[in-house]
Amino acid sequence: MSEVEIRRSSRRRRTVRAYREGDKTIVLMPAHLSKAEEDRHVRSLVERLDRREKRVRPSDDQLMTRAQELSRIWLDGRAVPASVRWVSNQNTRWGSCTSVDRSIRLSDRLKGMPEWVVDYVLLHELAHLIEANHSKRFWALVDAYPQTERAKAFLEGVSWQQR
Repeated sequence: MSEVEIRRSSRRRRTVRAYREGDKTIVLMPAHLSKAEEDRHVRSLVERLDRREKRVRPSDDQLMTRAQELSRIWLDGRAVPASVRWVSNQNTRWGSCTSVDRSIRLSDRLKGMPEWVVDYVLLHELAHLIEANHSKRFWALVDAYPQTERAKAFLEGVSWQQR
């Protein structure tokens, strides 16, 4: 099991929640719960997160295949990455692209998120292989993806919740 950090709050009354931050699992719970209740919740939530990640998180090879497919569908095949991989050292960005070596990295914080959210981040980084900045031309490429606004809102909500 990865490292687990328990954050108890006297303001939290009933709900227990867990999420991953890199390799660490953060569990939010009411301060009044007993050690036995804490252990039961942690075990259950970590198992649930593990199952969800195995179900949703594709391998690096699958990410590359998906990137090629998204490029073909939404960017007329113009974005051709040399590599696409998961990384655990991005805590403030969802993804990054280095156009010089055509590498794309996605934060492993995306683990367990809906496929259309991961696709949006991947497409966003692919668009940087065509337009290196966030110009109007860049956003025109990204906005062709029909889930763009929904995915941006989803990620904004996740970011806000983890503050």
